[in-house]
Amino acid sequence: MDDMKHEPGDGGSDDGVASYVLDEQIGFALRKANQRHMTLFGEKMLDGLTPTQFSALFRLVESPGPQSQNALGRSVAMDAATIKGVVNRLEARGLVMSRKDEVDRRRYVIEATAKGRALIGAAIPVMAEITEATMAPLTVAERRTVLRLLAKLS
Repeated sequence: MDDMKHEPGDGGSDDGVASYVLDEQIGFALRKANQRHMTLFGEKMLDGLTPTQFSALFRLVESPGPQSQNALGRSVAMDAATIKGVVNRLEARGLVMSRKDEVDRRRYVIEATAKGRALIGAAIPVMAEITEATMAPLTVAERRTVLRLLAKLS
């Protein structure tokens, strides 16, 4: 923590406010970085695709076959309620389709449609631009470090 800019308060306050620096908190820093990324995503991404929709659709496109909704949710770090809403919106747009699993007729599996695959194909170069713009202030080494450390935190 040698890079911290804060010098502790003079002890005049017992409520902790004097020693707490919001700009040095991981949650605040992550939120600011995410807000920057989300702004870039919203400006550049094709066809109104949201980050959660992109992630889910990308996982389906890269998958060798259909996935259960639960497996898809786990693969993109979304809970059951969130992934259900994402899948419903993608299905309403004709980007994915769901059907009963041939092995377990009680569950549904989801797969990307041709339209969904085409959108992901077109969106990947845009996603690369978004990532580049998000990471632009960092050197190549810093980019690797940030991604490595974020992976370690998650």
